[in-house]
Amino acid sequence: MTVAAQPDGLPRTGRLAIIAGSGKLPLFLAEAARAAGEDPFVLRLKNEADDIWQGFDTAVVGVGDMAGLSAQFRQHDIRRVVMSGAVKRRPAFGEIRANWKSLLKLPMALKTLLAGGDDAVLRMVISLIEAQGCEVLGAHEILPGLLATVGPLGMVSPDADALKDIDRAADAAETLGRLDVGQGAVAVGGRIVALEGVEGTDAMLARVEGLRAEGRISRRRKGVLVKLCKPQQDLRADLPTIGVSTVANAKAAGLAGIAIEAGRALVVEREAMIAAADAAGIFVIGIDRSGKGHAL
Repeated sequence: MTVAAQPDGLPRTGRLAIIAGSGKLPLFLAEAARAAGEDPFVLRLKNEADDIWQGFDTAVVGVGDMAGLSAQFRQHDIRRVVMSGAVKRRPAFGEIRANWKSLLKLPMALKTLLAGGDDAVLRMVISLIEAQGCEVLGAHEILPGLLATVGPLGMVSPDADALKDIDRAADAAETLGRLDVGQGAVAVGGRIVALEGVEGTDAMLARVEGLRAEGRISRRRKGVLVKLCKPQQDLRADLPTIGVSTVANAKAAGLAGIAIEAGRALVVEREAMIAAADAAGIFVIGIDRSGKGHAL
C-alpha cells in the first residue's frame, strides 16, 4: 500500500488516482507524482483524455459512470484522487450510472448537471467521489510549482495602458466568476470586448481575433487577457490554466499580454511558455487580487 506524506507530516494511505480529461496537465501531474514516489493510476475519461499514457497503469471510465469509477477505486485500492484536464461535454442522462453510495445524491446531481455552472458541477463531482470514501486533492497539491507567482514571468512587462486594461478585465472576470459562467475576460482600451463562456479561453481569443479583423475592435490598442479563479471556486478542480497555446492565441488576437491570478492559477510548460511569450513580445504576469488592484 502506498503511503505518502501530507503537508502536515501525517501519512496518507492508498493509491493515488488521476482522473484525466484532455490536455497535457494530467500527464504532468502523473509524472510529478511518480517522481515523488507515488504509483499513480490514471482513469482516462472516455472520449476526453488524450492518448499520451504509455508507461502508466490506466483504465477508461465514462464521464457519468460513478459505478464504474467506484469499482476502479476498490480494485486498485485508490484512496486519493486528483481531477485534471479539460472535459468538453457533460454526460447525457443515459450515460449516468450510479452506485448505492451515490444514489442519495443523484437527484441533486441531475439537477446540477442540467442547470448548474461548471463550478457547481465540479463541486457535485467532488462530493460524489468523497462519498466513495476517497480524498480529493488539488493539482497544486501534487505539483505546487505550477502555480503562478506575482509579477512578470518573462522579460516583457505591461505598460501603463496595459495595467489599466488588467484592472478592468480583472473586475469583469471576477463578476463573471461569481455567476459561475467563466474565468476569463479581455479588455482593449479600457473596454470589455469578450467574456469567456462554455467555449473556453482559446475559442474566446479566436473570437477576439475575428472581431479585430472585422474592425469592431481597435487595431491601434492591443488589450489584455485576464484569467481569475472564481471567487467561490473549490481550488481542488479547474483552476485557471495557461500554456504555450494561450500565448499563441493571445498573440493572434493582437493582445499585449496575459494576466493570471498568482497562487490560484496554473502555468503549464512554464519555460516553453515564457520563451514563446518573450519571442512574441507579449507579457505574462501574475497578479494579486487581494487588494482589488493589479498589485504587481
